[in-house]
Amino acid sequence: MEAIPRFTEKRYYIILAFVTSLFLLWGVAMTMGDVLNKHFQNVLHISKSRSGLVQLSIFGAYGVMGIPAGLFMKRFGYKPGVLLGLFLYACGAFLFVPAADAQSFTFFRVALFILACGLATLEAVAHPFIASLGDQRTSDRRLNFAQAFNGVGGVIGPLIGSYFILRAEAGHTNDLVAVKYLYIGIGLVITLVGLSFVFVKVPKNLTDPHIVATDTMAVGDSLDPAKKLFQHKHFVFAIIAQLFNVAAQGGTWAYFINYGHEVMHLSDASAANYFAFSIFMMMVGRFVGTYLMGYIRPSKLLAIFAACNVLMCIIVSQQMGWLSFGALIMINFFFSIMFPTIFSLGLKDLGRHTQQGASFIVMGVVGGALFPPLMGLIANKNVATAYLFPIICYLVIFAFAINYNKVRKAS
Repeated sequence: MEAIPRFTEKRYYIILAFVTSLFLLWGVAMTMGDVLNKHFQNVLHISKSRSGLVQLSIFGAYGVMGIPAGLFMKRFGYKPGVLLGLFLYACGAFLFVPAADAQSFTFFRVALFILACGLATLEAVAHPFIASLGDQRTSDRRLNFAQAFNGVGGVIGPLIGSYFILRAEAGHTNDLVAVKYLYIGIGLVITLVGLSFVFVKVPKNLTDPHIVATDTMAVGDSLDPAKKLFQHKHFVFAIIAQLFNVAAQGGTWAYFINYGHEVMHLSDASAANYFAFSIFMMMVGRFVGTYLMGYIRPSKLLAIFAACNVLMCIIVSQQMGWLSFGALIMINFFFSIMFPTIFSLGLKDLGRHTQQGASFIVMGVVGGALFPPLMGLIANKNVATAYLFPIICYLVIFAFAINYNKVRKAS
């Protein structure tokens, strides 16, 4: 009887804990962007479609930084890649100070872009880094476990934003002072984390186990070394699926607070707290998904969750009070496993191309830059109707998941 593969090895515990914390840190930054989206509408008096450029700045950085981050990681390794990502993250946070002083939406977008270049670098490095810390057969579980802590960060982000930014708004202090001091604090925390990681010892011989084996091959079996990266059809499909996946995420999150305020008649601060709860549900979904993957093939579970989100979007668009708002919250539960599962499925069988492949899949995150401005054009008229738009994305993810095994075998 074949032994059940271990989640990770004891020698990797400290490294696993630190890299998992990175998932939390960029979760904070991602959801804080959605709070800023609503705050800029109120303070800088911009439309929903223009405020969607916040997401363009954040997710657009992934399209710019994805490949350079992958090349940097391939040349210098995981640890320098993490340090570069943290450096850019901190620099972007500190640039909020002059942006707030200038009260310039464009300056804020530049700061967010630099910060997001750091996030893109961390994502390009952290996913294969986590995958390398144990057996290939448990890589899907490790990625979903780490992404659960990304959900923790996602919960913390809107709670911080609600307390320090939107709560200040309610007190009629509609300025950018709270934003400035909040991001100074974030920059200092990221700097401290980077300095701490300098002293963490990372083995130089770490190899992503996707290179060594796949879940349908015995460990040690060789892969076709002559096959080029884009000849792996399941990898190309994964890039497309990831692009639409993050497009759905970006649009859903960008106008959550607007939906709470305009449809449910909540205050902005209260809507932000519900947004935090929806991210908590995403974290729950990742723990549930990690467990279910012990019994259900990851691609099949991905298809089930994508189909559920098509239904959730339809219910949200119907404006049926708390039923629709509950469906909006549950979108994040079903969204939970999508990013890490698509990422891990796309990397399988890539062999020596794994690290480069990771950077291309991270580039798929640029989808989050495209949908919010487009959804904003609809949301300017009816924010509920705008939630029909992400259905396109979930149908693409469903197609990827349901055809994954057939496409992978044909690669």
